[in-house]
Amino acid sequence: MTETCSSLTFTTIYDPTIETPSQLLETSGKTHCNSVHQPQGVCVGKPAPHIELKICIDGLSNVGRILTRGPHVMQRYWDRDPEKPSDSDDEAWLDTGDIGHIDNCGNVWLIGRRSGRIKSGGENIYPEEIETILLRHQGVIAVVVVGIPDTRLTEMVVACVKLRENRQWSDKKSEQPAENKQLYLSSEVLRQHCLENNLTGFKIPKVFVIWSKPFPLTTTGKIRRDQVQREVMSHLKSLPSNL
Repeated sequence: MTETCSSLTFTTIYDPTIETPSQLLETSGKTHCNSVHQPQGVCVGKPAPHIELKICIDGLSNVGRILTRGPHVMQRYWDRDPEKPSDSDDEAWLDTGDIGHIDNCGNVWLIGRRSGRIKSGGENIYPEEIETILLRHQGVIAVVVVGIPDTRLTEMVVACVKLRENRQWSDKKSEQPAENKQLYLSSEVLRQHCLENNLTGFKIPKVFVIWSKPFPLTTTGKIRRDQVQREVMSHLKSLPSNL
């Protein structure tokens, strides 16, 4: 995840997604932390002692905006007057722009960036979660997920995929020789891959676009999702296409 919590410091004592025999012995007879089985997100450990975090939850989920305060947060920009007092409870907190949750053991799990959130069918979808799952497929070398305006869903989930050199794309089964079938990828194969990795149905991309050139990046190396979205929209009528 390349766009998360750049202003925060985390202390990772161990990776909660991996349990070793020694860890199991240490926790024997104690209340076992359930963070090993978190369904989504990337664990970045616990906040450093001088950092305060809280989750601003919208709705019934325990997932929400990550807010922070402490000596690491600046008061204001240089040569600017302080903002007018506010009655908001979030006045003293900095909104990091990240979405995530904190488990029962105090570990922070990052799900994505609020700016990249896709609203589809009334559900919030974070592209980083889908990208992580698609990258587990051995035929995919890079992927960017964006939302495209849709009259029925508000936004439609589209995955722009770069294949490894030895893989070919074909949505027509008749074009896939039986002896080399494993070298071919298709929309059906990737959707099945998402299902096998327990991705919720409404998060599975509706459209897959084969992307053959480098993804556009900012000067700091972050994906320019807005540019990817514009290019996909301009080619939407001819999908699947080779961008």
